Amino acid sequence: MTQPAIDHRNADQIAYWNGPGGRHWTDRQQLQDVVLAPVSKILIDRATVKAGEAIIDVGCGCGATSFDLLKQVGATGRVTGIDISEPMLGRARKLAPANAPVEFVLADATVYPFAPESADMLFSRFGVMFFAQPTDSFANLRKALRPGGRLAFACWRTPRDNPWMMLGLQEAYKFVPKLPEVKPDDPGPFSFASEERVRGILGDAGFSDIKMERADLSLDIATGRGLEAAIETVLAIGPASRALDNQPPDRIEAATQAIRTMLAAHQKGDTVPLGGSIWIVTAANSR
Repeated sequence: MTQPAIDHRNADQIAYWNGPGGRHWTDRQQLQDVVLAPVSKILIDRATVKAGEAIIDVGCGCGATSFDLLKQVGATGRVTGIDISEPMLGRARKLAPANAPVEFVLADATVYPFAPESADMLFSRFGVMFFAQPTDSFANLRKALRPGGRLAFACWRTPRDNPWMMLGLQEAYKFVPKLPEVKPDDPGPFSFASEERVRGILGDAGFSDIKMERADLSLDIATGRGLEAAIETVLAIGPASRALDNQPPDRIEAATQAIRTMLAAHQKGDTVPLGGSIWIVTAANSR
């Protein structure tokens, strides 16, 4: 497949999501969709999607949110999923209902030439925190919105507010070196944790009526399949998995046992619910 034009500042993220990151998410697509279903539910509710609308799903990954949106817009609407990860988009295309008004585009949203004023809404579940220069990216995305069009996305709040991602990492750090330090504004899952920063980015990109709602959630990392499934989640995806990658087997085993003990303390039947916290961000294109 011909590689799309990219903003070179996004090259590291593009390499990651076409490499190990994209493969891990694709391999665990069904399970991750279950874990993140509470996020999708509240985000779609706040987005107030209407039948017949044209939606751009930014960072659509394997397509779960695109298919959720498709149910909202119906046969008279249209959903376009855009992502830079070829393996994830490959999965999305395989899962797409036949003849449904949904398409998936391999592209860097920072520079992609969107059809001007063609969409009613920009939507994203965790797909917008990885831009190197997010103001430029959102300014380009806004070109696709009709006057009065809307923006709705979910982003993670601080690491401290998201034990579902961080507790496993804390246990892993007892046995392996810490990951390279990431600055608060560096591209990554927590780069939009600051309300002030998000408001500044969107305002500078030309959006108005910016609103941010905190939503605290309980996420079952076991997906109803018991303790070992929860351990598998921690070891397969997220910061703990990155910290343990390529470490000696004895250290991985020691960390795994520590993670097992920690998660067992949170187990409730076949579930292992851990806390998560997000911003639901909405804004308008008032031009």
